[in-house]
Amino acid sequence: MAFCGGCFKFLRGVRSVCLPVGSVVLFSLLLTWIFILNKHGHGPGLVQKISWQSWETAYPPNFIPASSKTGPTKNETIITLPNPVDAGNSPDGGDLPQDVDWWNVTKPKEIDYASLPLDVWSPLIPHDTGLSEITVAKCYLNPHLSEEFCAPETTSESDSIRGKWVRVRRDLNREGTYASGYLSVYYRRTRRQDVPLVNDVKLLPENDTPSQDPRKDRWHKAELSLRAGIRGSPPLFLWYQTGKTASEMSTQDKNQMVTEIDVLFGDDDPWYGFERLQPATMAHNGKIQSTWLTIRKGIKIPPRAPPLHFSRDGKFKIMQVADLHYSVSQGLCRDTDLSPCEASDNLTNTLIGRMLDAEKPDLVVFTGDQLNGQGTSWDAKSVLAKFSKAAAERKIPWATVFGNHDDNDGVPREAQIAWLESMPYSLVQRGPKDIHGVGNYVLKVRSADASKTHLLTLYFLDSGAYSKGFIDWFGFFNPTEYDWIRKNQIDWFLQESASIKPIQRPFSPDTGKDLGGLWARQQPDQLTPTISKLAKPNAVTFFHMPLPETYDKADIDPTNNQPLDVGITGMEMPGNAKSNDGFFENGILKAYESDHTSNRGIPEVKVIGNGHCHLTENCRRVKGVWFCFGGGGSYSAYGKVGFDRRFRIYDISDYGETIRTYKRTEKDEIVDDMILAGKGAPPL
Repeated sequence: MAFCGGCFKFLRGVRSVCLPVGSVVLFSLLLTWIFILNKHGHGPGLVQKISWQSWETAYPPNFIPASSKTGPTKNETIITLPNPVDAGNSPDGGDLPQDVDWWNVTKPKEIDYASLPLDVWSPLIPHDTGLSEITVAKCYLNPHLSEEFCAPETTSESDSIRGKWVRVRRDLNREGTYASGYLSVYYRRTRRQDVPLVNDVKLLPENDTPSQDPRKDRWHKAELSLRAGIRGSPPLFLWYQTGKTASEMSTQDKNQMVTEIDVLFGDDDPWYGFERLQPATMAHNGKIQSTWLTIRKGIKIPPRAPPLHFSRDGKFKIMQVADLHYSVSQGLCRDTDLSPCEASDNLTNTLIGRMLDAEKPDLVVFTGDQLNGQGTSWDAKSVLAKFSKAAAERKIPWATVFGNHDDNDGVPREAQIAWLESMPYSLVQRGPKDIHGVGNYVLKVRSADASKTHLLTLYFLDSGAYSKGFIDWFGFFNPTEYDWIRKNQIDWFLQESASIKPIQRPFSPDTGKDLGGLWARQQPDQLTPTISKLAKPNAVTFFHMPLPETYDKADIDPTNNQPLDVGITGMEMPGNAKSNDGFFENGILKAYESDHTSNRGIPEVKVIGNGHCHLTENCRRVKGVWFCFGGGGSYSAYGKVGFDRRFRIYDISDYGETIRTYKRTEKDEIVDDMILAGKGAPPL
């Protein structure tokens, strides 16, 4: 009995522990099911839920991959695509063949296609995954705020097989009225190997069909018109054709598979890799801009820029393009006697192309206000697709900084910088996230010989847009004061400058056998005859908004007692911000080219290039540093009749020692040719 009594006590103790613990466990499992596992749950776990279909390759029953004998399929491994050496501009190491230039050697860029999310619309992602279904849906609520309510109906089975519905985040009725509602294209994307994928899309009037027997030819029609809600517009329907499954496709088939859908506003070219579908879903009519559906087939990786480098004879040329002020429309001409003058954005692109053909620069720098703002660049992505087109078509690397108008129409710089980084031949970088602004970065120009010596530094800074005063917190007034380069940007600049190693100047290129006797023949003629020194390379800094010191009294040239101020000024008010954290005094003038006492006081930065002021195009030296404006170069931006559009050129030679500048006008006149640094420059 004593033994049984002990058993009873033991079992009672177990029950007293197990019941509450079991209740807690069961309740936790119930909560997990409700908030995380349940497909229709609306709890916080919903956003964390990742289905197997989103991340893994799915094979049909009894399917044997073609790669089972030769290795994993493309969806099962990290594949490599050709990409130039370090788009961020640092050279690639390793031994190279004697007949290959180091900047032409590419290293593969790894893309893990299996990790790309399928249920997020991001048109910059180079998906190799096809679409399984497309539809059109209308909603009177903003889909951004009510995604589930506005999305097409679906089931768990359809989601697991064909993929979840993904909304193309562009309102096809944006140029309509509120009464027209929000009209969106949705698609499904799948990694399953047994689902037929979309290989073609057509837009057709109501009674037209893409073939005599659409059902037999696997054509499917979206039930809702792409013009639903727009009165007076004849219906236009989206048809899509499905073909082979992923397991049946050859490489050529995959290149013709539709991998993305986007929307373009305006009548300019679509984003790189996309093609425009005819006709427009909404035609251009007065102030109403066209709306186009665009698709991408296959994988289209934008070509990247090679690392920046001097020529073998020590030359490097930069063309500055200032203040384009492009819009969703093709632009309106301003302040020009050019006749006829229509579609000013396109005319400006043509002008830029002509300047590029004449100058053949190694780098193009856009110094802000690529977008017009002021309500005309309301879809920044459509506008950004065209501003660097002239440079990209000629395979010329380019970089840019933001101006005060670039985020006037609501698209933050954080979003724009991602687009800019992904564009063909772009060298743009986001820069550190812990300092003020977006797009603070450094590019280094290196020698063409095997040493890849850093010979020129290019600093790019975000001078901001507008600063808000106290009264703006209440929303009574729009901000009117310009922003400025902040203290943490100055600290970042000084850190970057301090990290640059000095070199023996003037630079003597490697005379290795791989480059023959070219260097020895050119060196006596090209190098500046000066005393050798150990110092950082010369630097040029670009940002949009001028500093207050830009308008200070100019240095005096000791050779003729004349002010060092060359070019046109005084036709407009100064464009600097009222506030200032002292970038010039605390940054530029404290970044010396050498720490040696003999060279103390010589600034590393020899030139500051600005935009912002379209009618100001002078170069003025203040305390040994040149402030140079680009001058207006766009027919879409304000100017003055009789004041030709112009572009500033920085012609750098002697392996970075000599910096020359001039302006080329729309009439191909060379204006104000002068030496800023090096042999022939005014002495400090």
